[in-house]
Amino acid sequence: MTEPWAGGTFGERARCVLAPNPNMMTLDGTNTWVLREPGAARSVVVDPGPEILAHLDAVAEHAGDVAAVLLTHGHLDHSEAARSFAERVGCGVRALDPGQRLGDEGLGDGDVVAVDGLEVHVVGTPGHTSDSLSFVLPAERAVLTGDTVLGRGTTVVAHPDGQLGAYLDSLHRLHALAEAQDVTAVWPGHGPVIEDALGVLDHYLAHRRQRLDQVREALAGLRAAGTDPAEDMARQVVETVYADVDPVLWGAAELSVRAQIEYLRG
Repeated sequence: MTEPWAGGTFGERARCVLAPNPNMMTLDGTNTWVLREPGAARSVVVDPGPEILAHLDAVAEHAGDVAAVLLTHGHLDHSEAARSFAERVGCGVRALDPGQRLGDEGLGDGDVVAVDGLEVHVVGTPGHTSDSLSFVLPAERAVLTGDTVLGRGTTVVAHPDGQLGAYLDSLHRLHALAEAQDVTAVWPGHGPVIEDALGVLDHYLAHRRQRLDQVREALAGLRAAGTDPAEDMARQVVETVYADVDPVLWGAAELSVRAQIEYLRG
């Protein structure tokens, strides 16, 4: 049985406030992260989440004086309330996508967000979406991964914006950080904290290799059967490769299959 996840305090610098928006895609809900250096007055809020007043009230209570809102990516379950929350607490929104920002400051690979001794290092991790970022807290040896790595299960590469080649590169980049022990824990955008960063990244890479082999085999079978390589081929691959997955998730799986087909064509 799956352990319930409710957020909480992690390390000396992080509080996870769980949004009440659970579903098949968001798992228990969106994890909003409040980061603050011990003893500091100001905080950083990552992914305010959906426009749910009770959730935003809870985030504001834990966050106090907010220096900046950061976004891992622009999907609404992470970003919908970013602008209204930032306006409420009087700060900007920093994101890779200019359309998600509030204020003049963007956010990109290699940036360091420093607030009252807190350091958040930005790592570009495109693939789930083109604007996906991860945030490393060196003092905690933890990485906030948004939807790039989840606390349970695996993520969707959201074709056509998401691209599998970029996603695999991002997983390898995070794996290198874990292998070097620069990060040992994953603080995801959905689901529980993972204390074995290297282990979960090994699993993610192995899972992608396995799925690619299955998709390659399914495509070969369909072509051998004389199937016309039209739009419905991705759905037929889903019905074969994802037969063990709840059909409710087949729509999301089809996005991933389309990304895998595009990758294999390259």
